[in-house]
Amino acid sequence: MIGVLFAVALRADPGAGLGPADWSAIRFTVWQAILSASCSVLLAIPVARGIARRRFWGRRVLIALMGAPFILPVIVAILGILVVFGRSGWISDLLVLMGQEPLRIYGLQGVVLAHVFFNLPLATRLILQGWQEIPAERFRLAAQLNVDGPSMWRLLEWPMLRQVVPGAFAVIFAICLSSFAVALTLGGGPRATTIELAIYEAFRLEFDLGRAALLSGLQLVLTGLAAFVALRMAIGEGFGSGLDRPLRRWDGQAAVARGLDVVWITAAGLFLVLPLAAIVLSGIPGLLSLSARSADLLVRAAGNSLVISATSTLLMLVLVVPMTVAIALRPLNGGGVLAELAGLLGLAVSPLVIGTGLFIVLFPFVDPFALALPVTALVNALMALPFALRILVPRVRDILARYGRLALSLDLQGWTFMRVVLLPRLRPQLGFAAGLAAALSMGDLGVIALFSDSETATLPLQVYRLMGAYRTDAAAAGALLLLCLSVGMFYVLDRGGRRHAET
Repeated sequence: MIGVLFAVALRADPGAGLGPADWSAIRFTVWQAILSASCSVLLAIPVARGIARRRFWGRRVLIALMGAPFILPVIVAILGILVVFGRSGWISDLLVLMGQEPLRIYGLQGVVLAHVFFNLPLATRLILQGWQEIPAERFRLAAQLNVDGPSMWRLLEWPMLRQVVPGAFAVIFAICLSSFAVALTLGGGPRATTIELAIYEAFRLEFDLGRAALLSGLQLVLTGLAAFVALRMAIGEGFGSGLDRPLRRWDGQAAVARGLDVVWITAAGLFLVLPLAAIVLSGIPGLLSLSARSADLLVRAAGNSLVISATSTLLMLVLVVPMTVAIALRPLNGGGVLAELAGLLGLAVSPLVIGTGLFIVLFPFVDPFALALPVTALVNALMALPFALRILVPRVRDILARYGRLALSLDLQGWTFMRVVLLPRLRPQLGFAAGLAAALSMGDLGVIALFSDSETATLPLQVYRLMGAYRTDAAAAGALLLLCLSVGMFYVLDRGGRRHAET
């Protein structure tokens, strides 16, 4: 990864500079990221507050649903958003019946709407975690002192939000900075172009590698700064430890408070469920009406996506296990620092930046377009590494702390230790990490858009092409197929890792 970033830096031409369109893309990128992060966090606060202080049927299902957009392919979610919020969508049809103008989703408003769909659940989970980390004894004491309403907000809720919200905002801001598929499908023209989209246009349309490299470097700086700010802002003192009693809330029992919580929770649930339901409802008729040619294109693209997903998942597992062991042994081996740094680079580097660097490295020797599928699999594996490390490292440290000395006394080292001790106890986490990597790779629409030609396509790219050709029925069928494959691969790998695993 460092090598391709260095290739990007060498290819940049400082004398050429950036044109007005590039600076416009930079301003739009930062502005939409600020709006998207602000809307996601501000809307997540009342939703998380309602979930934190209410107990209702389906609460666990709703919290689990908050993780669905993370593994949902971007192009699938966008198609669902268009069915619900598009100019010919459900809400627009209702507005027309009421004599109003239909919604306009393309442009800044569409980009922000899609980003809120993806990041509102993330912000809600982060803020909800902050509420759940407040010791139950604090709420018990507040109930004894009859603290409620503004006083509860001032004494407990606002101090917690002041610690959690800045970090959540910075993380979502960094995610929105590197948006590609959302801007590609919902941007609506030059006035709504992000840096990622400008890199893609410089590369594919103008073949200006110097400009693409310069934009890639700028993208890296902006995303790295945002990730650094997120890391700094996420640090807080907290509320101290409690006695681990079950959390019970006595505040917010007034009718107005209960009604507001119900409204916010219901609105958030509908906002997440309606696009998913739209994908299913529009995809089933699309599948039944597919032509032979469209079916053949989708099947071939699905085959490519499955190969890429399986390859990237295998590569990720090969890379992450030794890196995890090195990081877990960091107090004894300084090489863990370099391994952790290499793994975390995926959070600060966008796939298009890596794709541009790989193209620059490969171009003098081979035709990069002929390596579209292997390069996509490699980049997807690198992008999944940070998430896999966060899943595996705590468990590996626990295993080494429990069994490390015993293994050394029995002379269990190397592959024997891995086979007998480490891997059997790491299977649940490996299954979850593999499922996450497979789902993310299935839905990727980044690097393949740089390297593909007319004969090569993954399922997300084929769905995008069908959308661009206004073949909405076939696109809906492809989106439903992609949704089923992504969720299915995640479920099979996650469930397979937990089956008969030693814990």
